[in-house]
Parts: sequence; structure tokens; C-alpha cells
Amino acid sequence: MTEKELRSIFSENIKERRSSCNWSQVQLAQKSGISVNFINDLEAGRKWASPATLVKLAKAFKMEAYEFLKPPGLLPDNLNGILQKYADSIHHALEQTRHEFVQTEQK
Repeated sequence: MTEKELRSIFSENIKERRSSCNWSQVQLAQKSGISVNFINDLEAGRKWASPATLVKLAKAFKMEAYEFLKPPGLLPDNLNGILQKYADSIHHALEQTRHEFVQTEQK
């Protein structure tokens, strides 16, 4: 992946997240403590964010900073939901196996 491609992913992820929150760039600036001009430059792909700026953006969106660099479609957005269902299925299977084992031992 080239730097240009990564910068494009980064800028698109910021725009997409801001849009999904129905925030203007001004609102994001207020929530993150970052200037509107700098947010505009980030979204346009003209500038990179420092680690401190990434943290500010992540806190404003209540997300992890690395998610800004994640290419779309790499991992499903509902990954936590999928993992929770999987964990619930495992828990259910273990409980069922334990119950069957106890019944067998009682016979």
C-alpha cells in the first residue's frame, strides 16, 4: 500500500465517520479541539494527523484511533456483534455439554 492510498483511506474514514454522526466540520472541530481548517485539510488528504490529533479525533467519535487507517471492507463494521454471537454460541454449547455430562454421571 502506498502512502497516497493510506492517506486516501484515512481522509475517507474521517469524512465517513463525521457524516454518519451528522456533524459538520465545525461541529467536529468543537468536539475534538482541532481547528476547522486542519479538519478540512485532513479530509482533503492534504495533511496527516499526529498521534495526538488521532487520539483527539478518536475520543470525539468514541472509537479507536487505528480505525481511521482501516481500509473499508477489511473487517466488518459489526465485528464485535459477530464475535459476541460466536461467544454466546460457544457458551451455550458448553452449558449443553455440561448438562449432558451431569445427566450421564447421575445415571
